[in-house]
Amino acid sequence: MSTQVGFKRNVKKKRRTADNLKTTVVTIAAICFAAIFLLPTILTITNSFMSAAEISSNYGSIFATTEKGGKVFISKTVNLKFIPDIVTFSQYYTVLFKSPEYLFKFWNSVIYVGPIVVVQLLIATLASYGFARYSGRLKNAIFFAYIIMMLMPYQVTLVPNFLVSKAIGIYGTRWSIWLPGMFSPFAVYLLTKFMRRIPTEVMEAASIDGADEWYIFSRVCMPLCKGGIASIAILVFFDYWNMVEQPLILLPDSDMHPLSVFLSKINTGEISLAFAVAVIYLVPPLLIFLYGEDYLVEGISYQGGIKG
Repeated sequence: MSTQVGFKRNVKKKRRTADNLKTTVVTIAAICFAAIFLLPTILTITNSFMSAAEISSNYGSIFATTEKGGKVFISKTVNLKFIPDIVTFSQYYTVLFKSPEYLFKFWNSVIYVGPIVVVQLLIATLASYGFARYSGRLKNAIFFAYIIMMLMPYQVTLVPNFLVSKAIGIYGTRWSIWLPGMFSPFAVYLLTKFMRRIPTEVMEAASIDGADEWYIFSRVCMPLCKGGIASIAILVFFDYWNMVEQPLILLPDSDMHPLSVFLSKINTGEISLAFAVAVIYLVPPLLIFLYGEDYLVEGISYQGGIKG
């Protein structure tokens, strides 16, 4: 009897050791992958505190020009440094106070993305409620059309958007960016799937109690969809904050371009500002993600509609 007990203890001990070893290996692998993914961001932030001379000496060869004026993008003498020799805020001072064009492009990004997120969510909440609340062949056909449009890459719709913008006279204006973004099917599709998880008994109970459609929509569905709406808002913001193709095609005036487009146009005389501008560009998405991380996780993992 004692032999069997000792054997079981040894088996449990071996299993516990194997589990601990597996957990340790997985943790180390996760840390390594996280470090690899974070290295570019860390490099950008730390290098933003370097002086212009230090940046030029480390990365100037990347932006060097040939005798014919061509760019040399690959060099063996590039020196990646994570710790600056002297910490300075000169880059930020130049960007914020001496180069207003960078802040101008930054506010262009805000002006484009803000209305798109707000209006797209407003349309998505109303349309998603209709898709989730009612059934019918016409509704199913329209929702199927939403799915088809969502599956299309935006590059496929650039030419139609260009032609329509020309036809209705909004080409070269902010409306050529706003309208396609506001009526994007992405938010409608995701929020409809989210609303369909709400038990129908909840809506039927509210209807039996005498609630009208607006009351059911605003007081029943919207509070239950708060996590989904927040997560969709974060995803839509990230998508349009990083847009490049749309402004390049629909906005011929470079003064109207957002900072996402302008970042790729930093020339040889401004390489010392590249890191500071990139950090400023990262701040809004980073703050939104940190503030809305719980909502994003809740919106993705939420399954029941009603929490116990």
